[in-house]
Amino acid sequence: MCIGPNRLFRTITRFADVLRELEEAGIHVVLGDDFLEYRRHRAQQPDRSPVYPMFDVQSSYIDHTNGFWICGYDPGGDLIHTQAIRLLNLQGLSLAEHLTLHRHKYITPDSTPDPDKTSFTGPRALTAITGRVGYHGDFWLRSKGLAGPRSHGATAVLSRLLLEIAALTWNPSYMFALVPKSLAAKGAHLRYGYIHCEPGRWIGPDQQITDEDHLIWMSADDMAALIEETPPKVSARTPSVSTSDATTPEQDLSVVDAAVNA
Repeated sequence: MCIGPNRLFRTITRFADVLRELEEAGIHVVLGDDFLEYRRHRAQQPDRSPVYPMFDVQSSYIDHTNGFWICGYDPGGDLIHTQAIRLLNLQGLSLAEHLTLHRHKYITPDSTPDPDKTSFTGPRALTAITGRVGYHGDFWLRSKGLAGPRSHGATAVLSRLLLEIAALTWNPSYMFALVPKSLAAKGAHLRYGYIHCEPGRWIGPDQQITDEDHLIWMSADDMAALIEETPPKVSARTPSVSTSDATTPEQDLSVVDAAVNA
């Protein structure tokens, strides 16, 4: 995707401003495309479920050509944020067909008695999403109470950062993620920057509902509109809560983690 020098300069300036705001809020951002390294980062988090197969080099082909990740660290060097994205080639294939073929890489572990006979259904967009498609997942942001990164508005800023980089790098036709019903009910798709949100269900071998995820997605036009919007702000860090005081649960974009899947 080629962009003119004026737009390129505006983009660089905007990214610099966002990274500076995150640093002031106590989050140092690192971007990478070595997914073996990412797997090592995630393996150091025993309180989280393993990285999902779509972002695991031992289960999927993913490298600098079709994916990248973002990690965030606090001033003490502790990992407090992760998210990843990969580009799917769905030329001539719908997202519905992709999720059927690769269901094992999206189903939450131990959520169904037979993954081979479990499928995702519901969202009408499943048959419309095709072409170059970005899959956004493994979003996690550690909470530290009222003085933590979420209270600074970091969720929206971090998600926007990854989505904008992906849009400018790959020029995808669509982007999507799977969000647990509990998060979707709280408007998670809006915080993550997505426009559309449709309820979906994983149906098991006996036609039982084994899990409920919402499909959140955006088209190329939605992405273009998002990039033109003024980026959300993150407020400066307050030093009142230490890392060891963190007690509230982590935040996940079904794109991965215990209780989530993408």
